[in-house]
Amino acid sequence: MLVLRSTRMVFPDGERPAALHIENGVIERVVEYASEDQTGARIFNAGTMVVSPGLVDTHVHINEPGRTAWEGFDTATRAAAAGGVTTLVDMPLNSIPATTSVAALHVKMEVARAQCHVDVGFWGGVVPGNAGDLEALVDAGVRGFKCFLVPSGVDEFRAVNEDDLRKALPILARRQVPLLVHAELPGHLVVPTDATHQAHATQYATYLATRPPRAELEAVRLMIRLAEEFRTRVHLVHVSSAESVEAIAAAKAASVPITAETCPHYLTFTAGEIANGATEFKCAPPIRTSAHRDALWDGLASGVLDMIATDHSPSPPELKRPGGVGDFVAAWGGIASLELSLAATWTRHRAVGASAGQAGQSAARANLARWMSAAPASLAGLGTRKGQIAPGFDADLVVWDPDAEGVVDPSRLHQRHKLTPYAGRSLAGTVATTFVRGERVWDKNRLTRAYGGHLL
Repeated sequence: MLVLRSTRMVFPDGERPAALHIENGVIERVVEYASEDQTGARIFNAGTMVVSPGLVDTHVHINEPGRTAWEGFDTATRAAAAGGVTTLVDMPLNSIPATTSVAALHVKMEVARAQCHVDVGFWGGVVPGNAGDLEALVDAGVRGFKCFLVPSGVDEFRAVNEDDLRKALPILARRQVPLLVHAELPGHLVVPTDATHQAHATQYATYLATRPPRAELEAVRLMIRLAEEFRTRVHLVHVSSAESVEAIAAAKAASVPITAETCPHYLTFTAGEIANGATEFKCAPPIRTSAHRDALWDGLASGVLDMIATDHSPSPPELKRPGGVGDFVAAWGGIASLELSLAATWTRHRAVGASAGQAGQSAARANLARWMSAAPASLAGLGTRKGQIAPGFDADLVVWDPDAEGVVDPSRLHQRHKLTPYAGRSLAGTVATTFVRGERVWDKNRLTRAYGGHLL
């Protein structure tokens, strides 16, 4: 048995001193912090460190097989362990083959099986013409499905239209699995002219103008209408705009079965701070103005937005800076932040509780546990075993110091490629130890148990 003790343990109902009795990888009991320890048990005393449920990141592009040079299961799950992420769910695209059939899923699972340091699940993909594969993919173990309403950037994963969705949604409703949607409509995207591209390609404003909030809003409205009609659980990924938050709020008030996430980069950065040529900030939808960022935080606080996920989307540096210049139009869109998600989100959010003293800080940490652990676990159908500190749940835990600050040194990151918009940024919230099913996988800046992750 392992007994883990902390004066600041984060439960669904708040933060308090407690001790956990962990047996066979599962939390057996929660007892008083000062209770007698079990004779013969191993003791881990976290002291005043915060112990939170391990993060569950349901939006991760691992890219293996096929584009392993971009990222792979070994490096991605190593970065996850370093950042306190104990479970992740892999997106179906950017790997070759894409996870749009059972055969492709089996290929991906075989590649992943011996390489994961944390637990890993899989989303399937909805693409034109594969409605007949969806039930078999559910039977084979995917947690749900992902689709794009605009070109995804890779030929193996084509965008769907409303007709494709009308074939897929009744199947997903019957099987009670969610559809995750990249919500932008192609008819509202703006293609820059050749003259604009040549003259202004290194300016962030050039790229920002190509993907206006209207493109996201109209896609959100489409998905709200279809979710209401088919009663399929629709989940909107990486929400970036104030207009979308408002539309989602109205849909939830009308009991439409819809959920939504945003990402650490939308909650941290604003368009005004992105320098010319800084294509490490490029993502889709784009990072917008501070008014949009504030609306996203308000959406989280009100419950309109349910969760935070990284959209960890790495690529080789030469794709982010083609030709060695910061061409925002030509660069690959994607931000790799799996390892930094807890610190980046906490750094911004802790200011909310600063004026309320320790009680406010505790409430802010409880928010993070809900947004980054419990809600994503529920989305992936793992809400009865992951995402909370409670009896019967897997002992997936992150021990971290919310007051420790450090400057992001890209060379020390564990993702395959080190280019990051967080480089040189001071972040608070240092992960000390990560437990997956009661086993220490990360401790004192090193991996302590390799390849022990399970496929979910």
